[in-house]
Amino acid sequence: MTTDEITDLLTGAYVDEHETVMNYQTNAIVLDGIHAEEVKASLEEDIQEELDHAQMLGERLKQLDESPPGSEGFEATQHSLQPPEDTTDVQSVIEGVLAAEEDAIETYRSLIEAATEANDPVTEDVAVTILTDEEAHRTEFRGFQKEFPMD
Repeated sequence: MTTDEITDLLTGAYVDEHETVMNYQTNAIVLDGIHAEEVKASLEEDIQEELDHAQMLGERLKQLDESPPGSEGFEATQHSLQPPEDTTDVQSVIEGVLAAEEDAIETYRSLIEAATEANDPVTEDVAVTILTDEEAHRTEFRGFQKEFPMD
């Protein structure tokens, strides 16, 4: 049986994935400099994956007789992932991505736990699938953090 906690987590994750797309796209556009190219390419690649996550979450909400929210249900929360004033400040974007990935990982782990408790293996499978991708993103950006020159 699906719980309000599950639908709340699915809805929150759906909104977060869309906010992530917006921030990844903006940062991929505004970053400048030689050191930015690899990070920009990674962000551009991750945009489609994040959209795919939102699609999966929205479809699961629909299967549970819920509707994913539209833009009026959106409240921005990714303050650390806002584009930097200094467009060569790639390190702040890397740190913002890591913060966003940590939040996503925490959300999907909570969703897995709630789905397990509610005996909802479909939602659990969706959450495990997305969690795998989010952990891979975190690993990639931890690598960028280690290699990126500190100013």
